[in-house]
Amino acid sequence: MEKLRGFEIAKGFEDKNINLPIRKTKFSAGYDIEAAEDTIIPSFKKGMAPTLVKTGIKAYMQDDEVLMLYNRSSNPKKKGLILANSVGVIDKDYYGNPDNDGHIMFAFYNIKEEDIIVKKGDAIGQAVFQKYLITDDDSAEGERTGGFGSTNTK
Repeated sequence: MEKLRGFEIAKGFEDKNINLPIRKTKFSAGYDIEAAEDTIIPSFKKGMAPTLVKTGIKAYMQDDEVLMLYNRSSNPKKKGLILANSVGVIDKDYYGNPDNDGHIMFAFYNIKEEDIIVKKGDAIGQAVFQKYLITDDDSAEGERTGGFGSTNTK
């Protein structure tokens, strides 16, 4: 069977009992993603970096596709968790990169007054595969050389 798009366990997580994302209903757009390990997300203080929550998964897709990462709708109200980048973008060439094998992580801020503990197996977000378009004069020829946040590094 030809691999078109899907999820795999990222290197280093093969023996961690990671659940691959699934859709819960036949008309759901998003695949539910779980935390790979317990993670404490501290209460937000000005100037702090977001906390990266590991998923233990990576995603493969077609050349004209992207994987969009969205917060769970219940996270802000129930847990005080918001995504630092509003929507995560996983490009096709992130898969298998030399820095982290394409390991997907969610960058969260905690807007509650107390620290929040995300437990291994907790649903933390959703992933939606989408097609994208390019402009007539597109000339991108660069190649990814790293992992998380590496697109803009030289």
